[in-house]
Amino acid sequence: MKRVLVALLAISMAAGVLTGCGSKGSDKTFTVGFDAEFPPYGYRDDNGEYVGFDLDLAEAVIKQMGSKMEFKSMGFDALIPAVQSGQIDMIASGLSANPEREKQVAFSDVYFDKNGFVIIVNKDNDSLKDWADLEGKKVGAQVGTEPVKMIQEAKGEVKQLDSNAQAFMELRAKTLDAFVVDQPVAMFYMKQGGSEDLKIVGTPKTDVGFVFAMKKENKELQAAVNKALKELKANGEYDKIFEKWFGKAEK
Repeated sequence: MKRVLVALLAISMAAGVLTGCGSKGSDKTFTVGFDAEFPPYGYRDDNGEYVGFDLDLAEAVIKQMGSKMEFKSMGFDALIPAVQSGQIDMIASGLSANPEREKQVAFSDVYFDKNGFVIIVNKDNDSLKDWADLEGKKVGAQVGTEPVKMIQEAKGEVKQLDSNAQAFMELRAKTLDAFVVDQPVAMFYMKQGGSEDLKIVGTPKTDVGFVFAMKKENKELQAAVNKALKELKANGEYDKIFEKWFGKAEK
């Protein structure tokens, strides 16, 4: 009889542990992948800490879901394969919601729609003024990003680089004629001293907006992220994070 009671107690305790793990969101830790060469969305600050708008927002979303989060830094072109293989649970790295990517991963609702793409050239370059002028020019873009396609459409010679920081260095060294990048990224670099020898030219090209991304079949995470985003926008937390990185949003 004693053995039966001990066995029943053990089963009861095991069931309690399993139930606890499944019922509390805080017991789940999500791994969020990002590109650490993408300021102001994700980068290392002067203290070596990972910071950025996407990181702050992703952390707020996961917290709103009642779960925990850890970040994993990797190259931008490695993010989609990483979420597909289960190495990370979600991408938070200024990912544009284009049709090609939608075939590979599931998207959240758009969380940032103030983006667009601009051309950056050296200040002494007066021949390159708009998108049509990219034809035949050597133009840099971060590997795997939307600007690669834009440069190809403009009949420019694309040089794909591992990071935006590398592209800025090559532009200053004049091994590139121009560089195409997200407008907020360009503005951030200009604010950090880039405007001394670089300038933004042409009309910004609009984009479809940035989204978080997760494994195609993970509808549960997709729904939870979208719910959390709506709640953060309703309670004012989203606006606080936005203002921290970009100033007050225009209504």
